[in-house]
Amino acid sequence: MRVKSKHLKGGFLPEILLVALIALMMGCQSNQQTTPKPRGYFRIDLPKKEYKQLDINCPYTFDYPAYAKIIQDPRDQGKPCWINLYYPGLNGTVHISYKEVGGNLKTFTEDARSLAYKHTIKAEAIGEQAYRDPQRQVYGIFYDLKGNVASPAQFYLTDSNRHFIRGSLYFRTEPNEDSLKPVIRFVKKDIRHLMETLQWKNR
Repeated sequence: MRVKSKHLKGGFLPEILLVALIALMMGCQSNQQTTPKPRGYFRIDLPKKEYKQLDINCPYTFDYPAYAKIIQDPRDQGKPCWINLYYPGLNGTVHISYKEVGGNLKTFTEDARSLAYKHTIKAEAIGEQAYRDPQRQVYGIFYDLKGNVASPAQFYLTDSNRHFIRGSLYFRTEPNEDSLKPVIRFVKKDIRHLMETLQWKNR
């Protein structure tokens, strides 16, 4: 007596195909999933440190980077001693303004502090580092700003009697401390060198 299989006609084979098809689809989906990669940044080749003395017709001089260009500040408004230290390869600029002191030193120093702390909204921290060199009659403050700020470094220098200089560093790019960290650290060293070598021509 021959027994007929009900499974062959009853649809057992299509069920196997359906399970295999689902397994295949799930396998394809799992292969397509990717692990997020950490954000990468372009490598920046920094130039070798090299300085030369500023030679312009102004009451101050200092050593500035040989890889930076001295450009007249377009905001000078008839003030020829307002200059920019432009870094062509780094897309950054240190803006330097000069003012004569005449009983208004406190106003100048308060303005410099206000302009630095204007970045408080974005800054994670703002450090104030006092600078004093009685022999050269140079006194001032270096403002070290941390975080995604438009200006990561600012400073002012004065002889407390006749001269006042203020500087601020800006980059022509979206503020991103992580990607700009090597460049910011590099230029901050240049600014500190500027402060350490500044001299007044007329005391």
